[in-house]
Amino acid sequence: MDSEYLIDRDIYSKILNHLSKKEITIISGTRQCGKSTILHKLRTNLEKAGENTIFLNFDFEKDKKFLETQESLINKLEFEFGNNKAYVFIDEIQRKEDAGLYLKGIYDLKLPYKFIVSGSGSIELKEKIQESLAGRKRVFEMNTVNFTEFVNYKTDYKYSDRLDKYFEFEKEKTDELLIEFMNYGGYPRIVTEKDVNEKTELINEIYNSYIERDLIRLLNINNAELFKDIFRMLSIMSGKLINFSNIADDTSTSVQTLKKYLHFAEKTYSIKTIRPYFNNSIKELRKSPMIYFTDIGLMNFTIGKYGLLSNSMDFGFVFQNFVYNILKDKVLRNMEIKYWRTTDKAEVDFVVDRITDVIPIEVKYKKLKKETIDRAFRSFIDKYNPEIAYVVNLSLDKTIKIKNTTIRFIPYTKLFVEDLFS
Repeated sequence: MDSEYLIDRDIYSKILNHLSKKEITIISGTRQCGKSTILHKLRTNLEKAGENTIFLNFDFEKDKKFLETQESLINKLEFEFGNNKAYVFIDEIQRKEDAGLYLKGIYDLKLPYKFIVSGSGSIELKEKIQESLAGRKRVFEMNTVNFTEFVNYKTDYKYSDRLDKYFEFEKEKTDELLIEFMNYGGYPRIVTEKDVNEKTELINEIYNSYIERDLIRLLNINNAELFKDIFRMLSIMSGKLINFSNIADDTSTSVQTLKKYLHFAEKTYSIKTIRPYFNNSIKELRKSPMIYFTDIGLMNFTIGKYGLLSNSMDFGFVFQNFVYNILKDKVLRNMEIKYWRTTDKAEVDFVVDRITDVIPIEVKYKKLKKETIDRAFRSFIDKYNPEIAYVVNLSLDKTIKIKNTTIRFIPYTKLFVEDLFS
């Protein structure tokens, strides 16, 4: 059995539930995050239930002749299943030119087949499929292994139904797992690999595959070394203001090219961009974005810190990225994660903008002993008078009140078990 099968993924049950829907099920996400493993697991369970299935992959030579045209695929399916119900799995759909129109044409024939497709994040998959398949698909965006999936795997699922209690009673062990996770990230093959040297080989392979296959081949980037330089600079700037002019100067490129490559990196799921929060104050920043990496192991590797985080400053910036990845999975559709900063450098790490109100969140990689509020955080509270605010830290769990604002000092483990934004 593939070792990645041993990691239970939260998204699996959501995808499984969608198999009863007629729409095309699309699984997208960064390369090697576990999409193909999910497909194979779904297929195995369907076959155990006596269902008809077929698995085709655009990367396999033997499958290409069946996938080349809509007609060739339909002929293959009718030969295999006739008019009987069947589940059709197609992997690496981003290899197909005009993949959205290709799938739309087949779907509109109303055949008795349910299509489940996956692909690595390319501009084609991210944007053109979305346009062509309006009303005909449901997209599940898949990330690398998250921290709770990681902890469950590492503890052999012994506490999967009471993980909150595990965090409470095994604080030291939980913090050790946090350090491991912040060093190596969540790519499934790396999570299941025990040998540290092999982990490094694997992340190197993932990095080069991402650069060479998703970016150079699919997006026609003709200067791989320039993109690597820019990607490294972005890694260094994670959680910091992006100064396009400075990075362009440091990499000897134009601001226009830099912004284009940043766009590519975001559309291929390796980074997320957040915008500043402002309310018409001349002192509040309005333009410069911040970026965060979807997998902190990849970020560490890019800047030469893979498995080598050693001091509080190293861990501090990574922990901020770690918390962002938790928050982005918890915010609802009508919310947006932003940051706040003024021209005199007062800053709040995250501001969850709920349109009608805001929730400021400060992140501290510290075992706080008392309820201390930074000047910048206090300044934001005074200005915007939020109903609730959070200080995410390693240990302190206390609540205080400043004027009309309830301030929760919350251990990072509570982020997984509490609903912060409802």
